[in-house]
Amino acid sequence: MITAGVDVGSSSVKVAVITSEDAGGEGVIALRAERIRRRPLRKVIADCWQGALETAGVRESDVAYAATTGEGDLVEFRRGHFYGMTTHSRGAIFLIPQARGVVDIGALHARAMKIDERSRVLNYKMTSQCASGTGQFLENVARYLGIALEDVGPMSLEAATPEVVSSVCAVLAETDVINMVSRGIKPADILRGIHLSMAGRYVKLLRAMGVVDDVALTGGLAADVGLAAAMREKAREDGLEMKIYTHPHSLHAGAIGAALWGAYRHRVLEQRARSIA
Repeated sequence: MITAGVDVGSSSVKVAVITSEDAGGEGVIALRAERIRRRPLRKVIADCWQGALETAGVRESDVAYAATTGEGDLVEFRRGHFYGMTTHSRGAIFLIPQARGVVDIGALHARAMKIDERSRVLNYKMTSQCASGTGQFLENVARYLGIALEDVGPMSLEAATPEVVSSVCAVLAETDVINMVSRGIKPADILRGIHLSMAGRYVKLLRAMGVVDDVALTGGLAADVGLAAAMREKAREDGLEMKIYTHPHSLHAGAIGAALWGAYRHRVLEQRARSIA
């Protein structure tokens, strides 16, 4: 059985195509992501969907169940929709089975979740409404510094004397960055300081929920090695034996989770149909 998940975010669309065996085992057969970049959202969804199907080597008619998460209203072929926390927690457990905490860092929000071994969300907390702890803020800073987003993490690791940004307001934080540049602060030290500021908030949220063990990062900033390292540093400072994990597929955790929940729902619907028949 083949199912798919479509995660429509504020800056990108992610698609995961998975196969599910009768014994309950699942495997990813195709992943794809498309940045929106002011393009018509329907077009981005269609391109991402077709690209994933081509990579998987399947036709749309082969997909037993297509589920969405995020802002999935424009996905006309969907059969069901799942809430973002539900899909990210399921995707996190699939990628990092030992995780009991999840931090989903998107373009416009960040949320921390406490989960159990079945990916059930036991508690959650969001960052403040201000965007200084999100991917969009970090992308804006990288653009101002003239640094490609994929280089932010590695450059942050090269910092010698991080310059911490203390403001929780994105506008004020960006003003701080401008002042740092004018003072001659090195970009690596600026980025490391931003990472430490963001990481401190995420660790605080996790600690407030009682998450003290393995944590999985998901979402757009999950691949940022500098941010992951900053979270490990903040956890150590707080005396926590918290292990921070990322995965090469962490960007697609929401889409993977949607596909997995779609597979489960499809099985339930089939069982009901057989019992009625």
